[in-house]
Amino acid sequence: MQKLRLNDEVIVLAGKDKGKKGTVTAMNAKKNTVTVAGVNVVKKAVRPTQENPSGGFADMEKPLHASNVAVVSPKTGKATRVRIENKDGKKVRVAVSCGSELN
Repeated sequence: MQKLRLNDEVIVLAGKDKGKKGTVTAMNAKKNTVTVAGVNVVKKAVRPTQENPSGGFADMEKPLHASNVAVVSPKTGKATRVRIENKDGKKVRVAVSCGSELN
């Protein structure tokens, strides 16, 4: 079971967007990266195509390393680590700081 999942609310711990919050929109397990909505936005030059004849510059979100983000605690709203516990024979993700379950 992974400690980070899609649609988790996370906070950035390091980098140019340190302190920003957002939801996980994509993950790459091989590269150990996550893409967070509204974080690490860069401008990319786009060639003209039939759909976009003018081309120009587009804003796109680039992935961050998974170690640079942490799950936001549901109770405190601060960064927390995640632990995996067994409850009724099922594995459940639990926030370490407050002890509440994460969906």
